[in-house]
Amino acid sequence: MANTDKQQNQKHAMRNVKFFNRWRRLFLFLVTNVFYMIRFKLVYRLEVYGRENIPKDNKYIVAANHLSTLDPPLVCSVMKRGVAYMAKKELFDNPFMRWWLNWLGAFAVDREKLGVSTIRTVMGIKDTNWVLGIFPQGTRQEPGVIKDITKGFASLAKATKCDILPVGITGTEQVKRLPFSGKIIVRIGTAIPYSDNVDDMVEKWGEAIEKLTGFEYKGSIKH
Repeated sequence: MANTDKQQNQKHAMRNVKFFNRWRRLFLFLVTNVFYMIRFKLVYRLEVYGRENIPKDNKYIVAANHLSTLDPPLVCSVMKRGVAYMAKKELFDNPFMRWWLNWLGAFAVDREKLGVSTIRTVMGIKDTNWVLGIFPQGTRQEPGVIKDITKGFASLAKATKCDILPVGITGTEQVKRLPFSGKIIVRIGTAIPYSDNVDDMVEKWGEAIEKLTGFEYKGSIKH
């Protein structure tokens, strides 16, 4: 049973170039740019700034702050390419979630360590018209403060030679349902070049998100 579970985790962690095909891109577009975008525009009066900062190639990682379950589809809807997210491997144990995540282009990751399959998948994404999406804080956090940043995203940028595109999000933590009752603002910063200094990339991302959101960067890093 243990070997079977391990094989399943590896299967969902390792994605080749063919996985990120036009059908998944179409599915992702319909979910994020049609279904969710209606809600973002009608209820939350979405505003996006800095689209000119999105690199022309796809050798970068989209790294946004995390406030709500709305954040993943929100980031997908404002980018010009498909965004593939890393999802904790436990989510793939549920048959429906596994189907849903597969069609959205997500892949499994072990939060305890950065596996070889993860690096290979991200390297493969660079050869497609998709990009990798990450929330460096790991889990949703209260607005106003940027803290508890994990270093994994910077280590991944170093390993795959990908720049980091900081994306600041405000307003998604407020659950609204009535038309024009909310306000979401997304600000896209300039790409942070990858380097061998992981801590420096983390600091630059935290400082960038502070400027983009107005939240206070505490400078705390989770190892």
